[in-house]
Amino acid sequence: MPSRLLPRLNLPGLLTLVIVVLAWELAIRGGSVQYEYLPAPSAIAVGMAELIRSGQLAADTLHTLRSVLLGWTAAMVIGVTLGLWLGSSPLVRRYSLATIEMLRPMPGIAFVPVALLLFGFSLETELMVIILPALWPVLINTMGGVMGIHARLFEVGRTFRLPRGEIIRKLLLPAALPAILVGARISMTLALVLAVVAEMVGNPNGLGYAIVREQQALQPEKMFADVVAIGVLGIVLNSALVSAVAAFFPAASGRLREAG
Repeated sequence: MPSRLLPRLNLPGLLTLVIVVLAWELAIRGGSVQYEYLPAPSAIAVGMAELIRSGQLAADTLHTLRSVLLGWTAAMVIGVTLGLWLGSSPLVRRYSLATIEMLRPMPGIAFVPVALLLFGFSLETELMVIILPALWPVLINTMGGVMGIHARLFEVGRTFRLPRGEIIRKLLLPAALPAILVGARISMTLALVLAVVAEMVGNPNGLGYAIVREQQALQPEKMFADVVAIGVLGIVLNSALVSAVAAFFPAASGRLREAG
C-alpha cells in the first residue's frame, strides 16, 4: 500500500472492530451468549465463503450496486439542477420551499406501495424508492451553497455580461461545489440504505432480498454474511467517492472528509 494512503486508515477503529469480533466469537464458543440463530463470526465467514463459491453473493451485490449508482446519479442530476434554480431565484424559493419542507421528511419506504402499483416488482420500483429521498441532501446543500455565495460574485458576472448559462457554469457551480459534494456523500449513503429496503419489500433481488431469503431459509450464517457484504459495499462506495473528489477536486476534499 502506498505510504500516502496509510494516514487514512483508522487504526484505533480497526482495532476496536477486531476486539468486538473476537469477543463475539469467544462469547458464542464459551456459551455465555446462547441464541439459537446468532452465529459466531467464524460461522459467518464460512457462510460467506459458500455464497462466494456459488456466485450468489456476486450477483446480489452487483444488482444492489447497479441500483445504488443509478438512483444516486439520478438524485444528483435532479438535486443539483433544482438546487441551483432555487438558490439563485428568491421568487422560486418563495413559492417552492413549503412544498419541499412537506415532502422532505417523508420516508422512502412510504413510496413502496405507490411504486408497486405503478411498476410492480421491478428495478423501476427500487429506483423510485431511492431517488425521491436521496435527492434532498443534494438539493438542500446545493441551494444553501448558492445562497451562501457573496453578492459580489454575481456582480462580476454582470460586469462581464456573461449569459446565465456561463454564470452557472463558471461562477455558481465552482463556488457551491464543496456544499454539493457534502450532499453527494450523504445522498450516496441514503441510496444504499434505501436500495436494501426496497429490495426487502419491493423488488425480490439484490442484497436486501438475500437477507430475507436466508432468514426464511433459517440460514443465519448466510444472512449475516449478506449484512456484512452491505457494510463492505458502503465502505467501498464511500471510499471511492472520497478518492474521486480528492483526485479531481482537491480543494473541496477537506470539507468532504469533515462531513463523514
